[in-house]
Amino acid sequence: MTRAQTPAVGTSARRSPASDAAVTQLALAARDGDPARVDRLVRALHHDVRRYVTYLSADPQLADDLTQEVFLRALGALHRFAGRASARTWILSIARRTVVDSHRRAAARPRIADRQDWQRAAEQTQRHDLPGFDEGIALTELLSALSVERREAFVLTQIMGLPYAEAAATVGCPVGTVRSRVARARIDLIGILSADDPRGTDRAAPPSRAGAPERVSVL
Repeated sequence: MTRAQTPAVGTSARRSPASDAAVTQLALAARDGDPARVDRLVRALHHDVRRYVTYLSADPQLADDLTQEVFLRALGALHRFAGRASARTWILSIARRTVVDSHRRAAARPRIADRQDWQRAAEQTQRHDLPGFDEGIALTELLSALSVERREAFVLTQIMGLPYAEAAATVGCPVGTVRSRVARARIDLIGILSADDPRGTDRAAPPSRAGAPERVSVL
């Protein structure tokens, strides 16, 4: 599958202010360490965390390890969670720091082999018959072409469906900065897709709607 054929990206239909509030209540209830409550919290947020670290790190091979580390950190700090922000925003902030720490550790390690060598070996061990495998690889490759800041803002708002205010709280920057990064990411992606499209189709970005995350139709 070429980048120009990458399927549309939408946000999860299950996410809503009500579901965010329910997850926050799960987190508050799980502060006592009850295994059943902790398990419900992890199950409620596992998909979002894994998807976020996959796209933010641009390395699907590390996704499971990073996701596990995120939840270990979050559960260790859960007793300090007061519910002032949504549990989803809180744990995604932890996920962001986890990915940053992972990049720092990787940068400090000596290179043992060329990236293409280990990446090819890892891909050969993956099952290719799973639904959405090719689409997921294509999307991750496409997003990896963005700068870290633009990719992060794009993933949070356009893929995960967070409002711009929550994305800004997760990243720790003004809302206007997130909007600017998303807009620039959209321009970058359109340029990449147009360059890879043999038809040379001019893909125009859809107009944005104030107050809500924009849905991406170019991917």
